[in-house]
Order: sequence, then C-alpha cells, then structure tokens
Amino acid sequence: MSHIANETGIDTATGTDAAQQQLTAADRCDSCGAQAYIRVTINNGELFFCAHHGRKYQEKLSSIAHTWHDESSRLFEEQRA
Repeated sequence: MSHIANETGIDTATGTDAAQQQLTAADRCDSCGAQAYIRVTINNGELFFCAHHGRKYQEKLSSIAHTWHDESSRLFEEQRA
C-alpha cells in the first residue's frame, strides 16, 4: 500500500516528512510487488519501485518527480551480511 504525501512532503498517514522515512519490507514496488527500495514523490502522491523498475522509469519520471529517495544501496549491504 502506498502512502500519499501532500504538497508539503508530509506523509498524510503518519504526519512525518516522507523523504525522511526509511523504506521497509512492507513497502512494495508498484510495478511488480517486489520489495521497494525507491520512493518517488510526484504532484499527486508517491510511487514505490524495486531497484530494477526504479532504474527503468527514472529517466521518464525525473522531469515530474519532486523527490527521488533511493535506498537500493541497501541491497549490497544485505548481500554482505
């Protein structure tokens, strides 16, 4: 389930700054349902992507994205653990 951030970037579900929230295993890719590592804030809400789909759509979304929160580096940290 995606969280919706209002025009100030505040998550309307939690009242916190959406860009500061770490993504969890409960956040799922809007394209395939895999764990999301990328959160994109646009005018009317947020999109969540796995690392693969985030890279795939980054060029198209960069012109309309307000924020691009990328935690895909965590994939490498998890592999080393």
